[in-house]
Amino acid sequence: MRLLRPVAAADYFLKPRGLGWFATNIIGIIPVARGRAKEGGNPLAECEAALDRDDILILFPEGSRGVPEALGLFKKGIGHLAKARANVPVIPRLHAWARQGVAQGVGPARSLQLRVSVGEPVYGQDSYEALVRELEAAMTALAAQKRVPAWD
Repeated sequence: MRLLRPVAAADYFLKPRGLGWFATNIIGIIPVARGRAKEGGNPLAECEAALDRDDILILFPEGSRGVPEALGLFKKGIGHLAKARANVPVIPRLHAWARQGVAQGVGPARSLQLRVSVGEPVYGQDSYEALVRELEAAMTALAAQKRVPAWD
């Protein structure tokens, strides 16, 4: 059975009391210790093991959720992970939220819609920089399509 595993910053999800247990045991996150590569470790070892088990990873290549409507600089981790598992496709996705409102004083917004644009798979390359550049270009192309939902 393939598991869907969000990748998340260990310092953010594991420190709050109770959230760490919930995040790892219920949500199933793979915690990544930021900055551990500088200490000589492999912060992506658990991600690589999950890919070896054929799990599906969800991660933000910018290292966080980022600023709405803005593409941030990608961190090196996605490139290192794709290089380590070059046979595993990296699928670029772009999420666009839209909310249909109503007249002021009538009530809350009636609905919220999510539009997900999916790009072509990108595979690991000889250098993580090349993969990151290709993935950034794919994300920029998805954003340029402006597939924001139209409201009636």
